[in-house]
Amino acid sequence: MTTLAFMKNSLGFLHRVFRQGRSQWSLALVGFVLAAASCGGGEGGDGGAKTAAVSDSIYVEESPWRGWNKYQIKLEDTLARYGRELIEHTSRYLGPKGTVAAISNGMNCQNCHLDGGTIPWGNNYSAVVSTYPKFRDRSGSVETIPKRVNDCFERSLNGKALDTASREMKAILAYMHWLGDDIPKGKKPKGSGIMELPFMDRAADPAAGKAVYMAKCQVCHGPDGQGQKSADGYEYTYPPLWGEHSYNSGAGLFRITRFAGYVKASMPFGLADHKNPQLSDAEAWDVAAFVNSQPRPKKDLSGDWPDISKKPLDHPFGPYADGFTENQHKYGPFGPIEKARKEKSRK
Repeated sequence: MTTLAFMKNSLGFLHRVFRQGRSQWSLALVGFVLAAASCGGGEGGDGGAKTAAVSDSIYVEESPWRGWNKYQIKLEDTLARYGRELIEHTSRYLGPKGTVAAISNGMNCQNCHLDGGTIPWGNNYSAVVSTYPKFRDRSGSVETIPKRVNDCFERSLNGKALDTASREMKAILAYMHWLGDDIPKGKKPKGSGIMELPFMDRAADPAAGKAVYMAKCQVCHGPDGQGQKSADGYEYTYPPLWGEHSYNSGAGLFRITRFAGYVKASMPFGLADHKNPQLSDAEAWDVAAFVNSQPRPKKDLSGDWPDISKKPLDHPFGPYADGFTENQHKYGPFGPIEKARKEKSRK
């Protein structure tokens, strides 16, 4: 990167910090230092720290994305502030006792999207604005952000779709934009979404997973998996992992690759993060198999995956285009499925 390009990118970075009222100047300084290192000794140097500049963005690929703190939302940005409140306390507004509507199961979006969707590999929202609208094989159509939000309401919150013209939907969109407008279009930053774990050479074992659950999970989620409610009963401090108030069979976390990667990076809550996991890969796979073997609400999935050859290899419901059983698609081993698909694609 030339000195001129560095100055342009740096000024753009500071402009966004000023514009959005974000006061973490230490982060700005880190951005300057890393970008300066990328300049190396001038034109033609390899630059040391790897950065990718897109337009006026400083995009540091080695550092996992972490969202801005909610207290950095400007006081006058009432819509984004309300959006964060809805993510954090969904049930108070839209749960069974909701003050706006009763359209969801009592869980909060934040029960799955940690700290308002800001944590690396904590099912975060970093790439929402940068990648939507996009074509999704599950629906076989191009989806907007409101459609994706309503997928969560209908699946993870086992509820009803939110009116896309409502103030609540507009607020959630405003918060998503507040978090993600600085991500270059089409980019997914490191740490986005859920961690991908390497496949095991065996099937995930629900019985082994039960032992992991009782040792490391039940203290928060309960031995019966029903979670812990807040003192006033309006929301869950720790969400139910199965049963009538949990996510349904159409939710993303009902796929065990998703659940395993999620708990590997983030659970037990408050003890683990992506730098300090508390579960081995095998424990994460097995506890995912245990939790997703428990009863939960069902969803009609007949409209999902109109092209069955595009189903994820861990989609737990047939029919399939590859000849493997439903049980193997749910628990693995996934390596043979992946290998067969790759061989078929080469023919």
